[in-house]
Amino acid sequence: MTSTAQAQKSGAGAAHPDHLGHVIFIAAAAAMGGFLFGYDSSVINGAVEAIRDRYDIGSAALAQVIAIALIGCAIGAATAGRIADRIGRIRCMQISAVLFTVSAVGSALPFALWDLAFWRIVGGFAIGMASVIGPAYIAEVAPPAYRGRLGSFQQAAIVVGIAISQLVNWGLLNAAGGDQRGKLMGLEAWQVMLGVMVVPAVLYGLLSFAIPESPRFLISVGKHERAREILTEVEGDKVDLDARVSEIEHAMKSEHKSTFKDLLGGSFFFKPIVWIGIGLSVFQQFVGINVAFYYSSTLWQSVGVDPTDSFFYSFTTSIINIVGTVIAMIFVDRVGRRPLALIGSVGMVIGLALEAWAFSFDLVDGKLPAAQGWTALIAAHVFVLFFALSWGVVVWVFLGEMFPNRIRAAALGVAASAQWIANWAITASFPSLADWNLSATYVIYTVFAALSIPFVLKYVKETKGKKLEEMG
Repeated sequence: MTSTAQAQKSGAGAAHPDHLGHVIFIAAAAAMGGFLFGYDSSVINGAVEAIRDRYDIGSAALAQVIAIALIGCAIGAATAGRIADRIGRIRCMQISAVLFTVSAVGSALPFALWDLAFWRIVGGFAIGMASVIGPAYIAEVAPPAYRGRLGSFQQAAIVVGIAISQLVNWGLLNAAGGDQRGKLMGLEAWQVMLGVMVVPAVLYGLLSFAIPESPRFLISVGKHERAREILTEVEGDKVDLDARVSEIEHAMKSEHKSTFKDLLGGSFFFKPIVWIGIGLSVFQQFVGINVAFYYSSTLWQSVGVDPTDSFFYSFTTSIINIVGTVIAMIFVDRVGRRPLALIGSVGMVIGLALEAWAFSFDLVDGKLPAAQGWTALIAAHVFVLFFALSWGVVVWVFLGEMFPNRIRAAALGVAASAQWIANWAITASFPSLADWNLSATYVIYTVFAALSIPFVLKYVKETKGKKLEEMG
């Protein structure tokens, strides 16, 4: 019996759980890893200038402390899949929660700069694990009829995590009298900002004890009865459990374990489709989006914005990020991936070009002239909005769909690694580039946003409405 026939027999394709609220809770609990992903990625924004001042370091050294977490991210993402296959998805989440907690405590109580950098790497490893395990677990547990909507919880949780971290930073800065090094609870404000992540990290760990293991993993280790119980719990008691278990077993046996060798070929080492995936990942980062989340408060302060106001603007940017993400989730299946990417690229070019223009003016009394200051602020929000409604979501959709089945896992791993490396390059280079010429730095980001348009038009094919088996 084919897997399609089995799905029809088992009723899995149309399964509607009796307790949908419980299934939503399971997906939301797993997506807490995404929340921590977003929170940890962005919380450092509130500590950048304080770290520079406390340890008396230059822009290059500061950038390495900020960006070094991305090394941990790459390692965590690369190893999470194997760890999850050996000890289970839930145990992997619990390890991630412990690492998040330890990283938060260590980052809040560093005794030297290298110590802070080490805890940043630990936190990065947890981010990398969470970025892989959350979506995989939700896809394996969610009923097929709800998989798309429940799968979007991860991206939604990431952008909410970014926004909450900026809001918390703003509140703590106000409590410290507008001084990142002001005293709060016996610590400097920036230390408290990094330490507050203990709260969601512990919550993530506790929630992991309240949700079931993936039926797919349980079947892989021979625990069929427990898998049947969970399938009943998440897909309803009208599903033919024997057929569902057989379907999952058949799918696992027929899967091709793609390897790095499968990606080789063509004129330039990798197959052309792999290069397209790498290109999407690199363009997503080279437009400078993470500057908006890692350095925005520093950026605004460098052009004369009051520290408290700069933190507030970072928060409003995060709200715009959420709005854009919701727009993308609504339209990605209606308009298509390619049109959204092109619309986003055009909008990003406009926003980035206006920022480059505004930053080209000399400061007057330590501030940008009023017209240029407002232009830069509005343009920054325009840039984030168009990124969020397009490349922020569309690239991950493309990467999940565009590769042929036989190489999908390996190709996705290479593309994701390229994304972390590109993220590191932008994050590590921004402080030094900004010291050199802030306007020229934004011109560089504008050029990459502009180049993404012909790249999409020439190389990227629409995947909307196509079956995964049709990709190639």
